[in-house]
Amino acid sequence: MRAPGRCGPREARAARVRAARPRVPAPPLWLRWLPVGYVGAVLAIEPLTPVDWPVSFLLIALPLVAAYAYGPVAVAAVTVFAIVFEGVLAGTPCCAGRSVGYLWDRHYVANYLCTVLVGILGAILAVHRIRRERTLATVRSVAETAQRVLLRPVPRRLGQVSVETLYLSAAAEARIGGDLYEAVPTAFGVRLLIGDVRGKGLVAVETAATILGAFREAAHDEADLTGVARRMERSMSRHAALLPGGETAERFVTAVFAEVPDHEPVIRIVNCGHPPPLLIREDGVAELHASDPSPPINLGVLIGDGYHVDSVPFRPGDQLLLYTDGVTETRDAEGVFYPLAERVGPWAGLAPRDLLDRLHGDLLAYSGGHLDDDIAALAAYRLSGENRR
Repeated sequence: MRAPGRCGPREARAARVRAARPRVPAPPLWLRWLPVGYVGAVLAIEPLTPVDWPVSFLLIALPLVAAYAYGPVAVAAVTVFAIVFEGVLAGTPCCAGRSVGYLWDRHYVANYLCTVLVGILGAILAVHRIRRERTLATVRSVAETAQRVLLRPVPRRLGQVSVETLYLSAAAEARIGGDLYEAVPTAFGVRLLIGDVRGKGLVAVETAATILGAFREAAHDEADLTGVARRMERSMSRHAALLPGGETAERFVTAVFAEVPDHEPVIRIVNCGHPPPLLIREDGVAELHASDPSPPINLGVLIGDGYHVDSVPFRPGDQLLLYTDGVTETRDAEGVFYPLAERVGPWAGLAPRDLLDRLHGDLLAYSGGHLDDDIAALAAYRLSGENRR
């Protein structure tokens, strides 16, 4: 005899399946109350119309209205309610001013039959909607899992650097794209990467995976950032050569490589055709433009592979903000680009997590909630000696 509170293998397996199944988000509240509002509208119109205008015919659509938010069983119940309510409005003198004889008038009988037919169609629609929602939830779950594998969580503390990240995808169905970031502690210091793959779709995701894999190896092996950039160039060239058709020359990645040495108050940067990082200090914000711009990854063969390192003072309390062009290309209602350096200035004293949270909220407010491109950002804060862990 099974002990109370314990379940057998079959029940445990079923419980695991239910737990692993992606959760389908509930319909919005207004959609769930829409059938009630529809019936209320019919009741409001009924006393205002002549007896010869049977407003109860509008209830034929009620099952379809319910199908947008409820399952087939609920739609069937709403169908039964609609038929009964149509009969009430058709044959109740106190409510409609009609004789009870109207109840079985041929027009009303046709109305009942049409409601049954629409109810069946509504139940089919509800089943189809639920299946599509479950499919979409599965796709989102797979995309989120792929994102966690591709853009794995970055440790918040790496030596003397505190790091936080932000990723926002413009795609509604899949929360993953071609923007990428990484932070790796190495023998040469903390090495950072942010990049943006040209193009969209699965090819961009595959390219991002190639770049991240190459960086995670090169960051430990190469003694300087130019060596890392050249290693990435070779990896990207091999990957691009496998692409079909004429996409090889068109597949490139803009990127910024940064290095924060453990025992030097500087930061070294190689900018490969990417938007300039921001250096945030208490006395202001500065854009770190490259003194000698380097080519994007996979374009070194075409325009030369002269990678140049810039060195900038980076003391305790300084913060570096790396970002993709989705941030600066966000537009407001009038089409004006997001002025990143101007908006970030008042936030100079914020910790990295608070800075990115503020940036996230400000981008949504600036764009009216409509982001047209993927967005990635990485904030690196130089800690003082006593804060090192």
